[in-house]
Amino acid sequence: MIEPPVPVLISIVAPDRVGLIAEVTGALYDLGANLGDTAFAVLGAGCEFSCVAEMPKAVPAAEVEAALRRLPSLAGADLRVTAFPFAEGKEAAADITHVVEVEGGDRPGLIARMSEVFTEFGANVVRMNSRRVAGPSGTRYLTMFAVAMPAGRAESCLAAAHNTAGQLNLLCRYRTA
Repeated sequence: MIEPPVPVLISIVAPDRVGLIAEVTGALYDLGANLGDTAFAVLGAGCEFSCVAEMPKAVPAAEVEAALRRLPSLAGADLRVTAFPFAEGKEAAADITHVVEVEGGDRPGLIARMSEVFTEFGANVVRMNSRRVAGPSGTRYLTMFAVAMPAGRAESCLAAAHNTAGQLNLLCRYRTA
């Protein structure tokens, strides 16, 4: 009888290096991992990699972590491999329906204000990222929200998001996913 795989959460924060993703995912493949939801982002001079991986039952989380710690690209990394306690299946609240982008100058509280708007309309932020973009008129910020909006509430939610961004003197764009 074949043992079912065991889901683990792999979380890495490290200095950003060329080849890091290739080295990490290659090592995971060699251990028999099947990657599920996976994310990577450069954060300043560092990076963050996280994924849920299905591991053969014979490969415990501690062994996965030990193998990753031996990788040259992860020298100095904050690395954790733990059991993943949540269901791997997606809920409807994780199905992205709209992408909302807000752009402009630095506005402390922007992410909080926009997130409050989404919450008010029962919308779930599935992914979010924000970055500084250099341009001819100086540094601008671009924040992207990938959101699951309930049917029948999207139009009102998008109008409220647009109004909130406008109150902060920011440009707001959105599209369906």
